Amino acid sequence: MPLSASQSDCPEPREDAAGAEGGRHALRLSRSCHIFASAVSDFLHGVILREVFPTALTRSQFYALKLMAHDGQHRASEVAGLLGVSAPAATKNIDKLERLHLIVRTPSAGDRRATLLSISPDGLRVVQAYEAARAKRVALLSAEFEPEEVEQLCALLDRASTFLLREETLDRECCLRCTGDFDGACPVKRILGQCPYERLHREGRDAQSVSP
Repeated sequence: MPLSASQSDCPEPREDAAGAEGGRHALRLSRSCHIFASAVSDFLHGVILREVFPTALTRSQFYALKLMAHDGQHRASEVAGLLGVSAPAATKNIDKLERLHLIVRTPSAGDRRATLLSISPDGLRVVQAYEAARAKRVALLSAEFEPEEVEQLCALLDRASTFLLREETLDRECCLRCTGDFDGACPVKRILGQCPYERLHREGRDAQSVSP
């Protein structure tokens, strides 16, 4: 059927200018977030960990080690929650850390069925070397900004993180998104009302204290 004059003269529909601009902003934000997350992961974690301890350690294994340095003994049963893996997989991780002489196993005085894990002197040296190397890198990054810019950047990142975390189902068992750098202003703690790791570790200690 031939088009009428009025139909043929109609312009092609065009994307709304405001919508197009919003789409460009969203794409730029998404790209910047991905690049930033990747850069932080490499700059502050992966590269440093390989420098201070060449033997392959997963980040989760290192974070468990770091938590033992920060918060003392942990029950072996906690490690599965810390690493976000099954109990058999947690046992393999524990075995690896022990073979590398980074942790020490001791029986629990209050529960013969339980095993307590502590960081060894070698493990503590690894964590301390990591933290020293990371502090130097963070200082280099911080020097690129004025103090007030650092505060503004942190506030914006926390605001973005809070929005993103509210859109997902947060793991109330243990998240370690902060990699063990606990802070009362943590977005996860703000949303859930408590730090998942701190709750898990506190419950483990309570269970140990009441064991016959």
